[in-house]
Amino acid sequence: MTTALVWLRDDLRLADNPALLAAAQAGPVVPVYILEEPDGDGQGPRPLGGAARWWLHGSLAALGEALAARGSRLILARGPAAEVIPRLAAACGAQAVHWNRRLEPGGQAVDRHLKASLPAHGLAAVSHRANLLIEPWRVRDGQPYKVFTPFWRWLASQELADPLPAPARLEAPAEWPPSEALDAWALRPTAPDWAGGLRATWTPGEAAAADRLGTFLDTVAGYPEQRDRPDLAATSRLSPHLRFGEISPRQADHAVRLALGAQPERADALAAFRRQLAWREFSCHQLHAFPALASQPLKPAFARFPWRPDDDHARALFSAWSRGRTGIDLIDAGMAELWHSGWMHNRVRMVAASLLTKNLRLPWQWGEAWFWDTLVDADPANNPAGWQWVAGCGADAAPFFRVFNPETQASRFDPTATYRRHWLGNRQRPPPIVNLKTSRAEALAAYKDMGEGA
Repeated sequence: MTTALVWLRDDLRLADNPALLAAAQAGPVVPVYILEEPDGDGQGPRPLGGAARWWLHGSLAALGEALAARGSRLILARGPAAEVIPRLAAACGAQAVHWNRRLEPGGQAVDRHLKASLPAHGLAAVSHRANLLIEPWRVRDGQPYKVFTPFWRWLASQELADPLPAPARLEAPAEWPPSEALDAWALRPTAPDWAGGLRATWTPGEAAAADRLGTFLDTVAGYPEQRDRPDLAATSRLSPHLRFGEISPRQADHAVRLALGAQPERADALAAFRRQLAWREFSCHQLHAFPALASQPLKPAFARFPWRPDDDHARALFSAWSRGRTGIDLIDAGMAELWHSGWMHNRVRMVAASLLTKNLRLPWQWGEAWFWDTLVDADPANNPAGWQWVAGCGADAAPFFRVFNPETQASRFDPTATYRRHWLGNRQRPPPIVNLKTSRAEALAAYKDMGEGA
């Protein structure tokens, strides 16, 4: 019998958790979550933004309850993982550490160091595949796809394994290591408490994720035609659950495939949803191939793009954009939705990103950082990949000359202004901060100045 730590990260679930199942089959299990801090070399995952920290509290609380129902518990610790894991292992007599692999660059650096160093502490380090349908190094001899459609065709042709069950039982160790208190981490805001809208909108946790997927699949018929409509509740809203691993992409994909067998008349709708799951996968593969995805453009020519100078005027424009005071109703409604719920409809995200990067000519990195702090589903791969796609510098990106007109987009996707009225109410509208036609022309001129090599 081998006592093992199971180091949980972005996989806060019991079902389809290979690390947890493998450890449970070998002996006593000590589930651990570490609020990671940088090590002596500054290595560590990207710190979570405020909205994601709020979600993490709820997700850890739900996971702790689920483990307690199986006679286990969740051990919480804070600090550099290279210091925390050997300390916890010594406290409970563990001989092995299991984890599910992650792709976030800072986290991967930590994992590589641990895999090399833990044997010196008498610990076997075992990693598992859990958070992707297919890991990047299994694609075309490790050569990443740069265009989504061929990637989607390839992924759709692959035979995927079914999800794993949750462990039937979790044997407790002879002695539990000490645990910090979740409330002591202060993940939820208090002064001020801005999370009232998040609490009203979301329920973190594995059970809530399963319920949300089931509800969506029951009503999926109109998904292809309605998913771009922010005025309709037509999307799955699974993104924060996927981001924290409360449900795995394999579970979601498997549920879709089962639904295809039971509802062949909804094949087109279900296929459209699978395609969106594949976009998540595509972004993760980009991050693996290009670890600087959140800071550097995938297309090198964009390093010389003439962004607006970083001065008081630029900062005032960014403040108006981020606070929903642009005077452009669709953008301001999206920012109001984001502030209230920690989420924004994807169509509105694209339009807001286009306005920032093209009409205002402000760096996409500013917008990426703002979304990282304010989105409950802020993902190390999806967030920067989405921003680079809109800005025109990413993989399979929208060409720079495609500038989303927010007024046209509003007429097309919010035809009765339901979304805008809901989020803007009767509040006074400021005058527009930018002329859409003139700024589009200026953006195209800047693109020309950068060079056609982009």
